[in-house]
Amino acid sequence: MATPFSSTSTPIILLLLLPLFFFCFLPTSFSQPPNTNNPSPCNGVLITYSYLTGNEIPPILLPADPLNQPYRFESTLTVRNNGRDELKNWRVFVGFKHGELLVSAKNAVIANGTSLPANVSGGAVLAGSPVTDLKTAIETAGDINQMQAVVELVGTQFGVRGPNVPLPDTLVLANDGFLCPNPTTQGNDTTVCCNPDPIARTNITAVGDFSPLQTGDVTIMYDVVMTYESNYWAQVTISNHNPFGRLENWNLSWDWMGGEFINSMRGAYPKVVDTGDCIFGSQGQFYKDEFDFSKALSCERRPTIIDLPLSKTNDTNLGMVPFCCRNGIILPPAMDSTKSKSSFQMQVYKMPPNLNKTELAPPQNWKINSTIGPDYQCEQPIRVIPTLFPDPSGLPSHTAAIASWQVVCNITKNETKKPTCCVSFSSFFNDSVVPCNTCACGCDSNPRNTNNVCSATEPALLLPAEALLVPFENRTRLAKTFADLKRREIPNPLPCGDNCGVSINWHLLSDFKDGWSARITLFNWGDTDIVDWFASVELDRVIPGFEKAYSMDGKVLPDSNNNTLFLHGLPGLNYLIAERNGSNPRKDPRVPGTQQSVISFTKKKIPARIEVARRDGFPTKVYFNGEECSLPTMLPSNARRKAAASAVFSTILSLLLLILILMQQ
Repeated sequence: MATPFSSTSTPIILLLLLPLFFFCFLPTSFSQPPNTNNPSPCNGVLITYSYLTGNEIPPILLPADPLNQPYRFESTLTVRNNGRDELKNWRVFVGFKHGELLVSAKNAVIANGTSLPANVSGGAVLAGSPVTDLKTAIETAGDINQMQAVVELVGTQFGVRGPNVPLPDTLVLANDGFLCPNPTTQGNDTTVCCNPDPIARTNITAVGDFSPLQTGDVTIMYDVVMTYESNYWAQVTISNHNPFGRLENWNLSWDWMGGEFINSMRGAYPKVVDTGDCIFGSQGQFYKDEFDFSKALSCERRPTIIDLPLSKTNDTNLGMVPFCCRNGIILPPAMDSTKSKSSFQMQVYKMPPNLNKTELAPPQNWKINSTIGPDYQCEQPIRVIPTLFPDPSGLPSHTAAIASWQVVCNITKNETKKPTCCVSFSSFFNDSVVPCNTCACGCDSNPRNTNNVCSATEPALLLPAEALLVPFENRTRLAKTFADLKRREIPNPLPCGDNCGVSINWHLLSDFKDGWSARITLFNWGDTDIVDWFASVELDRVIPGFEKAYSMDGKVLPDSNNNTLFLHGLPGLNYLIAERNGSNPRKDPRVPGTQQSVISFTKKKIPARIEVARRDGFPTKVYFNGEECSLPTMLPSNARRKAAASAVFSTILSLLLLILILMQQ
């Protein structure tokens, strides 16, 4: 049978069909345009917040009040380092916006030291714990377990009912030197890729695997100095770096994260000695009869530690730690660098699975406060290069700690906290004293208190000089008589007092061609002596002309923009004694404790022209023992400068103060 193709034409036909077969079996991507919708890979730090599940919880407010209906939520926060450099001490800001209350956060803590559960409705910075650093794919051959941290979040949110998803509106890597665009949301996930800022520069470099030491108002070092399988010894050192800061009767607290407990201490002591949580808890089940918990000190998850009195400094059982036993007082370094730190040691027992000499982790969520001084907010501990301690034998060598962490605490501004001190102004050219403000340190807000009704809004009455030396309750007659003499209106009711435990009078004493002088007087109206007191006075333009404080130790703070004068008592005069009875308690008013000094200034070292009487001779800020004092809202008027006013004011105040000082001897 004849065929349409001859045998000789078959090879030619196959050659013609070969290109067709070639194109038929090519990958389809060769014939398709590239997909421009695929996102570019993240070569920085990839942060993903994923909502997993949630459900309605009591109280049930639906359908009447859907906005306040609470819901349980479970989410994860994943932080992955896709960059070329290790990410140390990772921190992520999560912009919660649904009234969230965070109950637990596995593998992370709140960076500002707040313990859980915590209100995070305004957003919160989460920090890695116990894993703080994220390595790179390059140095781990792509080991995802070392490159990323997965934080499991459980909490309560309000008002977002399914199928709606309660996602944060902001995700930002809080570490310095990174730029983060707006996050993108798809389904139950919010994602952002943060990349290093190409123009960011820093003078701080890490040392090997350790983070650099940070600066702050107060720093706390947590140094492990001895370690065993089940326990270790740690030395805790609190250092004050703020020139105005002072801690008195300090209290230090933290959270144990792994069931640890304190067995013994030197240089400090728990505020409450209680081992019940160990005896009836997992610690008692693990250690059983091999451990005598009656000799342990604290099994609280959040213990509070207090300082020991000076008498325990050389106690062989409780003391013998350098810088220990200061009675809870830590002074600013400008006053006495040897008293600007406090240390103690403690023996810490661990729990499984951390029973290994190398399994060491510091407590988290540190908090320090005191009865005198500002409030502090502490960051989470960061691993730093081991601290070097002088050799106890006296040899010229140092011993390194086994492991060291640093906690940085900074002063926070509490808008609701009232001052504890106030300032009055007076001058040589006016015989009226501008007193402390009405209710400068707060007023009694109890409406049921009808005794001594006064006005909390009426400005304080100008006073004669002698009125400064008596308690407020004894000034009424003097103030009214002085107002009548000056033909000033007397309000009804009279203004309330300042209610301050300490008041400071700044008196402009003289002003002449080449210099000027002032006199500062401290009054203690409290019922306890103030030991190692200090005051800081900010004078914005005239501090370069400071010459001498004659009855106090005065110096210009070097790191204060050359505008702050630091004052404290001379040796033997470091006590500001408490208020006490007068010579005849039946008729004489109580007498405050006082300290006074004249301060001289020159005008020759100040290039610009100054106006001492109008503004430059009066402080813009005054601090006493680290707390800012309330300043008057007006200055003494110099409209009628009279020599008689100077003589009367200075003579009266000086004579009365001399009498008070002689009575204190």
